[in-house]
Amino acid sequence: MTTPDRTAVTLCVDIGGSGFKACLVNAAGEMTSERVRVDTPYPCPPDRFVQTVGKLTDPLRPADRVSVGFPGMVRQGRVLHVPSLSRASYSGSADPALESAWSGFDLQGALRSRFDLDTRVVNDADMQGCAVVGGTGMEFVMTLGTGVGTALFDDGRLLPHLELSHGPLKDSLTLDIAIGNAARKEIGHHRWLKRVRKAISIFDDMLWFDRIYVGGGNAKHLEPTDIGPKGTLVPNTAGLIGGVRIWEQG
Repeated sequence: MTTPDRTAVTLCVDIGGSGFKACLVNAAGEMTSERVRVDTPYPCPPDRFVQTVGKLTDPLRPADRVSVGFPGMVRQGRVLHVPSLSRASYSGSADPALESAWSGFDLQGALRSRFDLDTRVVNDADMQGCAVVGGTGMEFVMTLGTGVGTALFDDGRLLPHLELSHGPLKDSLTLDIAIGNAARKEIGHHRWLKRVRKAISIFDDMLWFDRIYVGGGNAKHLEPTDIGPKGTLVPNTAGLIGGVRIWEQG
């Protein structure tokens, strides 16, 4: 971990399948501006994405750096895979042209050029986790939104991102699809909740985590008892506040 900058103001951007959110956050993790939001545009190829984020955040100045939580597999700022933005519509199927446009795209470089500020683009669950983990033991973060995000921390150190939710719940049904937002609307709250509990049990069997933190837009549909004795429900604002803590990860 690196020594935190006690003076930096971070422009934090949280990207979701249904909305883009942003605010300014000081070094203490306190929002110093109003949170702004815009609906996710569809279709959303990389150029439209950069333009939309830029227009949304232009009023949020001055800032010293930028953190972006992105709902897909990102390595060294490059997008390897992003299910939600590879669809021409929110609930549509994957679009080959969009998948191709996003695959390998240097999103971090494009946003750095747009903002003219040092910029980090990471998976959104990783960024959210930075805001909530306690720093002891194996800690697992699960975000419930359009899809399902995951992040792992070992004694406070963020581990390399893995798309754990792409594993199966049963047959060919992945956890990402089974407890995503479309499934919640299709099968109803009761069945969706049973799937969420099952997913947590599966993750625990795989990871033997000491703590689990559940956030994202659909965490509001859960009670603390739904996630077990090792679980904590976290506010959706963690997806933004984690943009400060991600810089401490080195």
